[in-house]
Amino acid sequence: MTTRLQPAAVAAHPRAFGRLELANGFVGFLFSCTGPVAVILAVGQSAGLSAAVVASWVSAVFCLNGVLTIVASRWSRQPLVYFWTIPGTVVVGQAMSAGTTWPEVVGGFCMAAVLLVLLGLSGQVDRVMRLLPMPIVMAMVAGVFLSFGTDLVRAVDTDLAVAGPMIAFIVVSAVPRLARWLPAVLVALAVGAVAVLLGDHTGVGLSGRWLVHPVWTTPRFTGSAFVELTIPLLVTVLLVQNGQGMAVLRGVGHEPRMNQVTAVCGVTSLLSAPFGGASTCLAGPTNALVTASGEPRRHYAAAIWCGVLAIGFGLLAPGMVRVITTMPAAYVAALGGLAMLKPLQGAFQAAFVGSYTTGALVTFLVTVSDITVWHIGAAFWGLLVGAAVSLVLEREWRVRGQATVAD
Repeated sequence: MTTRLQPAAVAAHPRAFGRLELANGFVGFLFSCTGPVAVILAVGQSAGLSAAVVASWVSAVFCLNGVLTIVASRWSRQPLVYFWTIPGTVVVGQAMSAGTTWPEVVGGFCMAAVLLVLLGLSGQVDRVMRLLPMPIVMAMVAGVFLSFGTDLVRAVDTDLAVAGPMIAFIVVSAVPRLARWLPAVLVALAVGAVAVLLGDHTGVGLSGRWLVHPVWTTPRFTGSAFVELTIPLLVTVLLVQNGQGMAVLRGVGHEPRMNQVTAVCGVTSLLSAPFGGASTCLAGPTNALVTASGEPRRHYAAAIWCGVLAIGFGLLAPGMVRVITTMPAAYVAALGGLAMLKPLQGAFQAAFVGSYTTGALVTFLVTVSDITVWHIGAAFWGLLVGAAVSLVLEREWRVRGQATVAD
């Protein structure tokens, strides 16, 4: 039986900020500034965004979410690490490939943020989260993630000298104890950089601005962006990201309030959106890392350390982004692909093990088809068609509906 923490007991601990908490916070930060950042860079590059806009995006999601993490963790005495939705970030790339402009994307971010605030204040978050079965949601996620896996394979084919060593050195993940302190994506990042320096590649942007330089984008609100981007963002934040984060924290004895979490995600998302920031969420993997060891009543200190480091990274984002985006295309593709292997595997497992498999399969196929209907991309149509097929063909949905009515 898991012991639930009492606020008085947590607040009474006088020496929470020890070396172990610093180490856990650093590992959580290290994860967030490698793989997830690689996803932003890969999406930005494929969508044709300028380096300044991508750097502003990275700065916004690190600085503002770092502040939120510090404030929320200190106030609640619980580890509440907030970052941004990775599936939602990938959906941005799909939306832009379907013709959505960057101001419309920012408008989609803003609309999602307002709805998150309203949902949090309504107190109905748990009810909304039960509307779609998780396998269908995760099949959509698997569909939007798939291109990262195929791009990884293509990177090896087009530039073996760079991508090959990056893949070879992920053997570090085979040693769990070592992988916790030295993430495989970080090793791949460093090995790939060495391969670039030793090769014939030139033009890596070391000179130029390094400190934060926010780029304001005036949002444009359209119905197509609402359907194509805002709805998938809400689904990924509520069901995929926040649901995972809540499960991780409850598993180690913490009890964050879902409605409060949703509301603060919306407020922070609204602040970061005009600077390019994708929707804020409760970060499941990072919260798992900051709570991996130590006393539960001191976990909040590890989250605060993670927030402090995130702000520092966000302040230096222009330089970091410029260096990576001026690397060879295969380097960025391989880095993004390696970062997404585990999430892609997890999405497939959640989608196709258990119930709703027919609806999940249809959702996946429609999503990877990359169709655009009425200027609306495949992620939305995958959810819609897959849910409809499951509702008609699968008994699990009917049983679930009866149980929901009984509640």
